[in-house]
Amino acid sequence: MDWSLVLASQGIEHAIVGPDEAGWGLLVAESDQAAALLAIRLYRRDNRRWQWRRTFSTNGAIFDGVGLAWVALTVVFYWLSATRAGIREAGILNGAAVAAGEWWRLFTATLLHADGMHLATNALFGFILLGFAAGCYGTGLGLLAAFLAGVGGNLASWILHGKSMQGLGASGVVMGALGLVTIHALAHVRKFPDASKLLFGGLAGGLMLFTLLGLSPGTDVIAHLGGFVAGIALGALLALLPPSAAAISSRIDLAAGLGFTALVLWTWARALGRMG
Repeated sequence: MDWSLVLASQGIEHAIVGPDEAGWGLLVAESDQAAALLAIRLYRRDNRRWQWRRTFSTNGAIFDGVGLAWVALTVVFYWLSATRAGIREAGILNGAAVAAGEWWRLFTATLLHADGMHLATNALFGFILLGFAAGCYGTGLGLLAAFLAGVGGNLASWILHGKSMQGLGASGVVMGALGLVTIHALAHVRKFPDASKLLFGGLAGGLMLFTLLGLSPGTDVIAHLGGFVAGIALGALLALLPPSAAAISSRIDLAAGLGFTALVLWTWARALGRMG
């Protein structure tokens, strides 16, 4: 196809033939053969070192099903908070309680929701965005980074609102996953500097989605923004890891998944321990 465009640009009539045992080919008049070969030879010589012709490699995954497991986890916590007295109060982001030392509420609040519609909205967008984030960085790394970004969003909201803060929900985690996906092209730019347009495209798309999803009236915009920015920061940090880290990426990913599980269990153990 490239050679066909070259010949067309030189006004050389031709036809694409094949495929057959020899593959694809170009059919030209005998009188145009020398000119056609020269044009193709010059094209190949001039484009031999063009960086944009490189193939950008990924980890082989585009979408990871871990988002479904995360949705199931949030549904379980919603059911528990609706059927067990005191669970919501123990895990909600209460600004005064956090100021008094109950830091774990910054974590536990990400798994609580006010009502069914709140849960459904975060579950839908969380399933999609966490799936893409985990596809970009790995199952465990994507999940842990999005979770920590959500905690960062809660922290930003608590710093701004102080002791009057009352909040819950996974929207900070969802926005964190969006931030992770937004900045992922930075890893390609490190290898191929001419791929910067991928980064700019990702940033533009991420900001557009954040405007549509994160600035809804009546929501905690500060938590959304904090989660989004934290996701970008964590994604940039992961993209800047030394190349040697790729050799042990599976171990890092497993450790991150175990870290996420440990954080959920530990913070909720602290929260439920206060109930007793």
